[in-house]
Amino acid sequence: MSDPTPTTGAVPPGGTVPPGDAVTPGDLAAANRRQVLYWRLLGRLFDPDEQPTLESASVAVVDDLGLPAALLDPTVSVDTVVQRFPALADELRGLLAPDPAYPTDDRPGDDPAPATGAPRAAAAEATADVTQTAEATTDPTGATGEGDTADGGDHRPGEAEVRRAALVSKLLLNVFGTGSGPVSAGQLAGWQADAGWFARALGTTPEELRRQGGGGLGATLTALEGDLVRRMHLREVLADPKLAAQLTPSMSLIEQLLRDKSNLSGVALANAKSLIRRYVDEVAEVLRTQVEQTSVGTIDRSVPPKRVYRNLDLDRTIWQNLTNWSPEDERLYVDRLYYRQTARKTTPSRLIVVVDQSGSMVDSMVNCTILASIFAGLPKVDVHLIAYDTRALDLTPWVHDPFEVLLRTKLGGGNDGPVAMAMARPKIVEPRNTVLVWISDFYEFDRSQPLFDGIEAVHRSGVRFIPVGSVSSSGQQSVNPWFRQRLKDLGTPVLSGHIRKLVFELKSFLT
Repeated sequence: MSDPTPTTGAVPPGGTVPPGDAVTPGDLAAANRRQVLYWRLLGRLFDPDEQPTLESASVAVVDDLGLPAALLDPTVSVDTVVQRFPALADELRGLLAPDPAYPTDDRPGDDPAPATGAPRAAAAEATADVTQTAEATTDPTGATGEGDTADGGDHRPGEAEVRRAALVSKLLLNVFGTGSGPVSAGQLAGWQADAGWFARALGTTPEELRRQGGGGLGATLTALEGDLVRRMHLREVLADPKLAAQLTPSMSLIEQLLRDKSNLSGVALANAKSLIRRYVDEVAEVLRTQVEQTSVGTIDRSVPPKRVYRNLDLDRTIWQNLTNWSPEDERLYVDRLYYRQTARKTTPSRLIVVVDQSGSMVDSMVNCTILASIFAGLPKVDVHLIAYDTRALDLTPWVHDPFEVLLRTKLGGGNDGPVAMAMARPKIVEPRNTVLVWISDFYEFDRSQPLFDGIEAVHRSGVRFIPVGSVSSSGQQSVNPWFRQRLKDLGTPVLSGHIRKLVFELKSFLT
């Protein structure tokens, strides 16, 4: 890659200069300095080797701005920079947050394609998108306060924009410039912390960013983290308690642990179980809150109200006893009390969860396994859990403990849905009081028609059938188009998206 030499007489990006408004030397200098920083960013993302001209020019720019040279060193984490220079923390928060008056989502051509390619390609797409966001979060007229035209003319970056470019470059390079080669536990933890600062710069939290789904930044970050985990010597890290303590549980890490758990033993296995348990507990807490916040059934009018003070319907009691009002005594004599009915319909329900153990479904599998354990704790809900690949395994005895369930699953292998259906159908005792959740990408190949025939028979018997292609924190799973269309025609469309969708569907049926 050749070094682009900044031109001293360039017109700032954005087009022509408005008539009668001359370009000042300050405008040209600011535009060129910002251009240097962004050229260096692109160069380091696509080529790990330093370009001497760009590096020296960038050092001069950062030094002139009074910013620390550590901003240019991708091996120094954002956390470290903030610890050494606390004043930068406030500048980083909301740095990339879009202007509400000009949302970047409304700009034509900004709908990013799903990040399904290599991590570096995904990072390149995301970097371009965020750089556009950085440009657009200024006043849409281009005005930034320094060197602006009175009539809202072309944008001219001042010193504040150059400073902003230096901070944006630090975030993007640390998050998307993941390089290649082996990764240590400390490097993974450092990247996760930098990704957290990137989320805060966007005006959100890491958790919310990952839940965005689709092919946006959340999916890109998940892909990058997964690549880092795969490049880490996980077994050696887990065998060292000090290194294992540096790991932060995430879906990418949990997937790798579940794949490799049969090869672990001793201290490494104990540390792996501890990480899985921590992640399960964190997700369970979030899902438990979502379950509690959804509706909990209708009032059962057939159950007489409980005659206690907290159920006393004072308004109705007064209204029904108005005929007992005594003008002489100026008192209302009550000969009957009325109470509110509070009993909810709690017809015993059966929930059967069938989980495809193929590796592509790990996110949905973890979420739905935890969700099944939460519903198993509700009164009068009978939960059964089946996991399958080419064989089916009844995990119902451990349904209350998702940690134990995950340890007994085996990711990967083929699919044989009809075998799982054969195990699930005998569990259906009262069809109209049963919900069957089937978690799979539905790639059954020569077994597609037999599985669909079983699904159709179960659905027509009165069972509430909920096919799940993806209920995850982020991303979209690929579902067999053949099954997607036929399930839609059957009236049971495949559920994909945020886990809240499945929580709502189950809670409305079971309570």
